Amino acid sequence: MSGFHLNYPNLLEVFKLFLLPVGGGIPAGVLLARDSGVAWPVTAGTYLVSDLVLALAFEPVLRFFAWCFSKVPALSRFAAALKTANARSVNQFAGTSTGPLALVLVSFGVDPMTGRSTALAAGHGFIAGWALAIAGDLLYFAVIALTTLKLNHYLKDPTTTVGLVLAAMLLVPMLLRRFRRPACSPAVKS
Repeated sequence: MSGFHLNYPNLLEVFKLFLLPVGGGIPAGVLLARDSGVAWPVTAGTYLVSDLVLALAFEPVLRFFAWCFSKVPALSRFAAALKTANARSVNQFAGTSTGPLALVLVSFGVDPMTGRSTALAAGHGFIAGWALAIAGDLLYFAVIALTTLKLNHYLKDPTTTVGLVLAAMLLVPMLLRRFRRPACSPAVKS
């Protein structure tokens, strides 16, 4: 591997970008990693580590809220409503199934925290719940990373590439929801 030079300070910057919530740092992190000579398995591993850090940081907060919701009657009612909303969210992504694939798809389609919350509501513990959430998030990472690299290959401008990918990350889900929504049937006159 002659000419291979890994810039470790840049790997730390890639890691920090991957810690940004809701996937916003993926395009910039992927391009920085590529330009720093970081091999794609190391980049993917860095993203996985950022998900593990997220799991360790978010799980206590999730458990605290679950505990609070079980102790306060008003919060218990809110938790029941939230559980119903989560079930509808899973149904939107995967029909009526609450199996592992449906939970992975929630994480892929929304974010890993929502995926983990849904997995907890479905009865999955720390390891299984986060494994499902992280699996979905890693699939999301792969799609965004490959899209970023391919688009940058044609545009040759990292700033434009990151802007377009971020715009697509925001707009594509909204457009999909709009087109998936059933058309309203016209009112029947009597």
